[in-house]
Amino acid sequence: MNVNPIIEWAGVLLILGGSLMSLISAFGLLRLPDVYTRSHAATKSSTLAVLLSLLGAFLYFWAHEGYISVRLILGIVFVFLTAPVAGHLITRAAYRSGVKLSESSDDDELEEVLFPEGRNKGS
Repeated sequence: MNVNPIIEWAGVLLILGGSLMSLISAFGLLRLPDVYTRSHAATKSSTLAVLLSLLGAFLYFWAHEGYISVRLILGIVFVFLTAPVAGHLITRAAYRSGVKLSESSDDDELEEVLFPEGRNKGS
């Protein structure tokens, strides 16, 4: 049996998995209560969705046409490095600007580290 159809199907399954992860990410953005948990859904699952889709496209084109796309590899590396960092910086900016946690959050352990004199007095 030829290996190319197996690799093609692996690529198709990875693209399908990326589509499902994208759908889960969209539900997370709609259903989660505050900006911090939404940012988590936007960065973690969306990054995984894009990486699975790009990897699936890379495998499909490699098996079907014998074409190794440097652009897809660079896209995978770029998304893997930049999306979590951007999500972290957006969440950090939201926290420092005073966006409230959701009602269901138990404890804010970072407040006494970043704002030892209190949020209202020294920031």
